[in-house]
Amino acid sequence: MFVDHTLESAPVASRPVMEAVAHRMGGHLPPAVARMAASPELLEGFMTLTAMFDRTTLEPVARETVIMAVATRNGCQVCVDLHTRKLRALGAGTAVIAALRDGTPLPDERLEAVRRFVDAVYATTGEVSDEDLAAFLSHGYTERNALEVVMGIGTYTMSTFANRLTRA
Repeated sequence: MFVDHTLESAPVASRPVMEAVAHRMGGHLPPAVARMAASPELLEGFMTLTAMFDRTTLEPVARETVIMAVATRNGCQVCVDLHTRKLRALGAGTAVIAALRDGTPLPDERLEAVRRFVDAVYATTGEVSDEDLAAFLSHGYTERNALEVVMGIGTYTMSTFANRLTRA
């Protein structure tokens, strides 16, 4: 049902975002972006939130851990594949990547704390226990990081749901 929009077929309001993505990706427009373009507001919102999440104080591999935890939980294969490539580019080990893809405990204690915290946030719809928050913080993370995880969950839940809806 959803089509892969081009710059010519997309709603006018989606075109500047699509052009920016294509420029960053050497002319390639990912199917997820081409399909999200049916809603300029969703596309712009996702791209804006992604850029903001990328500026958080969480280190890049921790951010990707959040994203992969969301993607595997929500069954977004296109997301898992894309973020697997990002993790490789960041130098994440194969054991970490495999565990994230499988949704199993990570061999890196600090990243595992992130993955467990994502699970706790989802399981409690944000009302994590004092123990779960303390466990996350005990690995050197901060209250700010906890809120940044929530931001990542929100951003990538939107993306995974949209990608699944559009069959990206």
